[in-house]
Amino acid sequence: MSLIQEKTLQAVEILKEQQTDLWLTFVRETSGVRDPALDFIIGPGDLTWPSALMFTRSGEKIAIVGRYEAEAVERLDVYDRVTPYDEGISAVLRETLQRLDPGQVAVNTSRNNVHADGLTHAMFEMLSEYLTGTPYADRLVSAEPVINALRGRKTPAEQTRIRKAVEITEAIYRKTFAFIRAGMTEIEIAGFMHAEMEKAGVGFAWPKEGNPAVNSGPDSPVGHSGPTGIRVEPGHILHFDFGVKYEDYCSDIQRVGYVLRPGETEAPPEVRRGFEVIRSAIEQGRAAMKPGVKGNDIDVIARGVVTGAGYPEYKYALGHQLGRVAHDGGALLSPLWEKYGDSPNQLLETGQVFTIEPGLAVPGYGYIGIEEDVVLTGSGAEYLGGPQTEIVLLKG
Repeated sequence: MSLIQEKTLQAVEILKEQQTDLWLTFVRETSGVRDPALDFIIGPGDLTWPSALMFTRSGEKIAIVGRYEAEAVERLDVYDRVTPYDEGISAVLRETLQRLDPGQVAVNTSRNNVHADGLTHAMFEMLSEYLTGTPYADRLVSAEPVINALRGRKTPAEQTRIRKAVEITEAIYRKTFAFIRAGMTEIEIAGFMHAEMEKAGVGFAWPKEGNPAVNSGPDSPVGHSGPTGIRVEPGHILHFDFGVKYEDYCSDIQRVGYVLRPGETEAPPEVRRGFEVIRSAIEQGRAAMKPGVKGNDIDVIARGVVTGAGYPEYKYALGHQLGRVAHDGGALLSPLWEKYGDSPNQLLETGQVFTIEPGLAVPGYGYIGIEEDVVLTGSGAEYLGGPQTEIVLLKG
C-alpha cells in the first residue's frame, strides 16, 4: 500500500470519528499556490484547472479534475470515482454534492494551522458562487480538525521515515563535532555539514541558508539568520540547529558543545548549570506528555523549570509538531500568546511527533539550546533518537 493510500484511508476514519460528512479540497494551478493537504491526497503532482478532491464519512473518495489530469489521478489507485470535465467544474461539482447530500462540507480554512489553510480567498469566493442556490453554500465548515488529525497522527510508515531522518542527522552531528577545530568559521562548519548531507542523499528540513544554524560564542545571532563569519574560539559555547529531509519527512535537532580553554578539562560551572537546567526542562516536559493533555500544560511545566532556575523566559514555543515539514502545524507545546492562536489548547494525540526545545543564554559564553524529537505513544513520549545528556567537549 502506498503512503497516499494509507493516508487517504486514515482520512476516512477521521471523518467517521469526527462525524464530518465530507471533506473537500478545492484547488487550481497548484504549481502556483499549492494546498498543503495535497501531499497526502495526490502526492507531489500538480493540478491545473479547478479541481475538487472529496472524501466522505461513508468511505467514498471522489476526484473531479480537468480531463488531461484524470489519467494521472486514476493511476494513484486512491479514488473510487475520477470525473473529468472540459468547460467548467461547477455543474459536476453541484451534481456530486446533491447526490452525496452532506450535512457539513469541511473545506481547508484555518485560523490556527497554516497547513490546514490552503483554500485561498478567491477560491473560497469561487466555491461559494458555484454553490449559490444550493443548501451546501451554508454548510461549509473548517477542515482544520480533520487536517490536524491527518497530519498529526503519523502512521508507522511515516514514523519510520522520521526515525531515519533523525538517525542521519545524529550521524552528521557526530562527524561534525569530530571535524571542528578552533579558528573555523560558522560558515565553514555549515559547509562541512552540507557536504555530509549530500553524501547521505538527504534534503533540507528548512531552507539551506539557515540550515544548519551555527552559533559560536556570545555574539552570534541565535535564530533563523544562518551561520556567519564568526570564528570558533576557546571559551565559546557552540550551538547548532539542524534538520534533514529523508523521503519527504524531516528531523529537527539542536545540539551543544563547548570549546575548552587552555587547562580546562570540562565546561565552566555556569555553562554546566545552564545545560543541566535545559536537560531538566526537556525531561520534565517529556514525562508529562500523554494523549489528552493540552500542549500548553507541557509548556508551562518546562518553561517553569527554566524561569524557576533564575533564567529569562525564552520567547518561543517549547515545541512544535514535526513531519513533512519541520513546523508541521496543529497542536503546539506553547504559551497562550496571541501569535499561537488556539493551538496551545489542542490535545495531544497518539502518533504525533513533537520537538522539545527550551533554551537559555549564558552571559559571556553563548547560547544553550537542546532540541529532541519525540513520538507520542499511548503511554507517553518516546525519544526518536539518542538524547544529548552531556555537553560535547571540543579541544581549543
